[in-house]
Amino acid sequence: MAAASTPAIGDRAPGAQPSAAVPYDFSQPPAIEGFSPLPRRREETFKEKLARKTKDNPFVPIGCLGTAGALIYGLRAFNQGKTRQSQLLMRGRIFAQGFTVVAIVFGVIATGLKPKQ
Repeated sequence: MAAASTPAIGDRAPGAQPSAAVPYDFSQPPAIEGFSPLPRRREETFKEKLARKTKDNPFVPIGCLGTAGALIYGLRAFNQGKTRQSQLLMRGRIFAQGFTVVAIVFGVIATGLKPKQ
């Protein structure tokens, strides 16, 4: 067996200067032979993500707006003393929440069945 050609770290002579190594650049991925990292995707803004999700499943935002509208009008009617109208609007809110949950479940199932790109 041949001895190692490069000395170990502790084998350096006591007054020898360490080799001038270039410090690691953390802004770049490490260079590994035979490996090419995937390029980083651009981060979406909130508006872009909302538009994409709304286009994928438009019934979820419709259900959310219906739920919020029924809640607001129901609370307003309750505050004005219109108990019958308030009760009907709270039932409508429950219906809108159910519609939203069904839309979310449908969207999850549709996304799961969609082939990968």
